[in-house]
This record gives sequence, structure tokens and C-alpha cells, in this order.
Amino acid sequence: MIDFSGIVGFDWDSGNDTKSAAKHGVSGSEAEEVFFNQPLLVVGDPAHSQDEVRLHALGVTHSGRRLQITFTLRGGGTLIRVISARDMSERERRRYEQEA
Repeated sequence: MIDFSGIVGFDWDSGNDTKSAAKHGVSGSEAEEVFFNQPLLVVGDPAHSQDEVRLHALGVTHSGRRLQITFTLRGGGTLIRVISARDMSERERRRYEQEA
């Protein structure tokens, strides 16, 4: 689905970073960790992809925290822009364990 070899970094919006930290207790650096650990499950979000492709990543941080990251790609597909980050729901945990 995504060629992660073309990703060169992250594009943070200060509002999204602050929202995830305040509302869900997930820092920007913690959210980024998910993309460097395996397994990583990425699924599309067609219901919210009218203006741009929106995706969900299910993965783990370096400390083992299981997160759900909603993101899009910017910079011609070279930057990950995190929209929100939170702990996985129970349903997401089950899906992650089954598919990843």
C-alpha cells in the first residue's frame, strides 16, 4: 500500500501534536516510533479520504505501547503527517494480533 522506503520524515502540525498529547497522552515522538517497529499494520480510511488519502496504522512503540495512528502523506508522499494518535481500542488490538 505504501512504499515506506520513500518516506524521509514527518510533517507535524502543532495543533495535531498538541491534541494527541493533551487528549490521549501520546507525544509526537512516541507516535513516530510506531512506524519504525514491526509488525506495522496499515489500512485505508476511505470514509474520511475525500480531499486526501487518509490511513490508519496499528503498531507498537519502543516500550510496547499499542497505538492507533491516523495519518496522511505530504510532500509528494515523502512525509508522514500524523493527524491523531491514541491507544488501540480492544477491537483494534484483536485485529492487530490477528493480521500483523
